Amino acid sequence: MKIALVHDYLTQRGGAERVFELLCKHYPQADIFTSVYDPQETIDIGERLVNTTFLQKVPGAVKYFRLMAPFYFPAFRALDLQDYDLIISSSTSFAKAVRKNPHARHICFCHNITRFLWDTETYLREYGDYRYFAPLIEQVFQFMRKVDLTYAQEPDLYIANSSIVARRIQNTYGKKAIVINYPIDTSKFIFSTHKEDYYLASARMISYKRLDIIVEAFNWLGWRLLISGDGPERERLESKAMGNIEFLGHVTDAQRTQLFSKAQSIIVAALEDYGLVPVEANASGTPVISYGAGGVLDTQIPGKTGVFFKRQTPEALLAALLEANQIHWDYTNIRNHAVNNFSENAFFTKVDQVIDQACSIH
Repeated sequence: MKIALVHDYLTQRGGAERVFELLCKHYPQADIFTSVYDPQETIDIGERLVNTTFLQKVPGAVKYFRLMAPFYFPAFRALDLQDYDLIISSSTSFAKAVRKNPHARHICFCHNITRFLWDTETYLREYGDYRYFAPLIEQVFQFMRKVDLTYAQEPDLYIANSSIVARRIQNTYGKKAIVINYPIDTSKFIFSTHKEDYYLASARMISYKRLDIIVEAFNWLGWRLLISGDGPERERLESKAMGNIEFLGHVTDAQRTQLFSKAQSIIVAALEDYGLVPVEANASGTPVISYGAGGVLDTQIPGKTGVFFKRQTPEALLAALLEANQIHWDYTNIRNHAVNNFSENAFFTKVDQVIDQACSIH
């Protein structure tokens, strides 16, 4: 069976790219396709050939890949994938638009619906420079939404990383999705039953991560909090933080695993579609105190692997911290929960079953 792996663009290294990297390793004989490719800024594909679209030759397209948004759909439609029996796309936007021959199967790992089209206001707020062009952008996006709906019908099967994303696929595209929670490499995380006297938040310092809630709650409590990561919100957050809160900035992978393994708990205040941090914390034997919405509803067991707070407020987080402080955590069970449910082996056992069934039905 001839397989093509297709990703939106390989110009960064986020959660979607890490999943695509796993797919590339799992299908070593598959051919790889993407719109634009920057090997210095993205996942490690080794020596394998990466086939790109005509956008790769456009000056500045790799660096300013977001500005190419209106051109991605035609770029993916122009790819010749007629010889492939199975197409596996990894997409938050455009790769799902690829064309296949009538006898092939197209399975889409949909990390989200096309967010900048269907949640434009939030997207423009996150990328502030674009808001000045909002009137023009909205006209373009109105047309692109229609195109997105059309091409969203191309995949034969959708796989979503969480229940909330599956609902969005159903509500927006009218397509059902199978939920398979994305994995982590559990071997990269250090398990420890010895916890030190600090709590940890690990996130990019942007507004939707709601680190402001965490800072204010720990200002009130006076407990030691470490925050790893960087971003445009850092200066503002530092100006509000008391002396019990330490900003670490960027940390190495080795430092990060040590921090995860020794923390009392990992704090997550954002609404995440899925969120790898809570699973990584559990793989370290560390409980999670998180806003109880979105992806954590799929990955956490209240009272066993973590504690939820129901509102994104410092008061709600403070109450959850006090609750978690009274729980006698079984760190071994927390680790086993991550390994049994979110390891690469668990993930691909489910994926192989779904793909085999989808291909046999066709």
